[in-house]
Amino acid sequence: MILEIKNLCVSMDGKKLLTDINMSVKNGARHRLAGHNGSGKSTLVNTIAGNPLYTIDSGKIIFDDVDITNENATNRALRGIFLGAQNVPEIPGLTLLSFLKHSMIAHTHYDTGKDLSMSEFLEKLESAREQLNIPQDWLNRSVNVGFSGGERKRIMLLRLILTNPKLAILDEPDSGADKDVQQQIVDTINQMPKTTFLFISHQDNFTSLVGATKTTTLDNGKIMIK
Repeated sequence: MILEIKNLCVSMDGKKLLTDINMSVKNGARHRLAGHNGSGKSTLVNTIAGNPLYTIDSGKIIFDDVDITNENATNRALRGIFLGAQNVPEIPGLTLLSFLKHSMIAHTHYDTGKDLSMSEFLEKLESAREQLNIPQDWLNRSVNVGFSGGERKRIMLLRLILTNPKLAILDEPDSGADKDVQQQIVDTINQMPKTTFLFISHQDNFTSLVGATKTTTLDNGKIMIK
């Protein structure tokens, strides 16, 4: 198992949001989280990724055989957890090129103990950019500033390819994306067989295209038992 969640209870500002969540995600899975709006799906994936807004009251999160329950979001990301959030922040003044460069430098140093050269970075960036047909001028624009919903999804895919995580969590990647971008998301997933995917989607068609291997349904902060 790449991810094991054991008896997890989560709250925010004293309000209980998740109760006794038990869930396992197999290596290489394409695991779907389902449920109506407000059922706790985004809370769960943000908690797995280490969002400090959420408080773990009890339970454990085991990732790749390591207890990460008390680790911060940075350490979890470096260990190989990627979060493609539904609502991404705009970062005026920070170019996409600089953001991607520093992210890759951190991941490379964590994984190998070595520094990433600029030539290596640019080679990998150019390959990923061409794969996604992303205009080069996007790289000099501020992160997410002035980009449409579909364009932000493509930037998310660029980050995903470059960081090559062990576990990619995608929170409604199909939302705000037209058919072409949705297909691009599916194609990218298919080209990353070593990455495990945990995704949220309300669209059965998109779920079918992804080829979900398992679905876990949440309701009112709890897992529904069939």
